[in-house]
Amino acid sequence: MGINKFDVKKLLNDKKFWFASFLIGWAAALQGHMMWLQRQDSFKQKFGTTLDDQNTNESTEEL
Repeated sequence: MGINKFDVKKLLNDKKFWFASFLIGWAAALQGHMMWLQRQDSFKQKFGTTLDDQNTNESTEEL
């Protein structure tokens, strides 16, 4: 009955570990970005557009 020791050096040299870590970090960042976009949309629905957006739309309509 041998007990397997957890080898940190071997883990840090493993490319699968770094790929999985990158993938988890990317997924967390994507989820945070999507939540931020959802907050922006709900803010726009609640308060409407700002004066800057209205001025930008008016200037592009004149072209």
